[in-house]
Amino acid sequence: MSNFVVHSIPGSPFGRAVLATLVEKNADFRLTAVAPRSIKSQPYLSLHPFGRVPVLEHDGFRLYETQAILRYLDRVLPSSALTPSEPKAAARMDQILGICDWYLHQGCNSIIGFHRIVRPRLLGLPPDEAAIAEAMPRGHVVMAELSRLLGGNSYLAGTQVTLADMLVAAHMDFLAQTPEWGPLTAGRENLPAWLARMSARKSFQVTTWERVAAMAKAA
Repeated sequence: MSNFVVHSIPGSPFGRAVLATLVEKNADFRLTAVAPRSIKSQPYLSLHPFGRVPVLEHDGFRLYETQAILRYLDRVLPSSALTPSEPKAAARMDQILGICDWYLHQGCNSIIGFHRIVRPRLLGLPPDEAAIAEAMPRGHVVMAELSRLLGGNSYLAGTQVTLADMLVAAHMDFLAQTPEWGPLTAGRENLPAWLARMSARKSFQVTTWERVAAMAKAA
């Protein structure tokens, strides 16, 4: 049995980043699916007092907050390191991880992705077009900055895949399934090209929403 257990909602970009990182590390793991409506009540709150996903359990150690989980995995599974050894590249990775949490997710994907994908697919509700329109200016700001930081590099922090790529790609793939993706990436062609590189990796091919849902059923 795997020593790594991931508690997550299938389809969650945060959960996907953790699962994809475990795949990148060739680590064995087990997924425990969490129902969206259960995360704000017990017994799930005993795992994560703030009612979010994912949660990682490893050899009796429990950890939540995606960035903390990703950094932990990179430390305990050092093969194929996902943190640059060069200080400036590592700092760029840290910066982009923060951008993902605070600007790509908050106020952008948490609105556009939620209303375009989560509400119809999981809640059976129509999207709120006004909320989406209100989020688009913020989306353009964050996409412009990520495009600038990526520049002509293969990956977000330079020439190697890092934890920043793992987290941002999970969120970008969510947005790429919405009609807003085209306007948000217009004139920023390096972002779709980068996402295509990430999507071609085994770690992202085996952690799509459909594959993770199937994984949860088989658990």
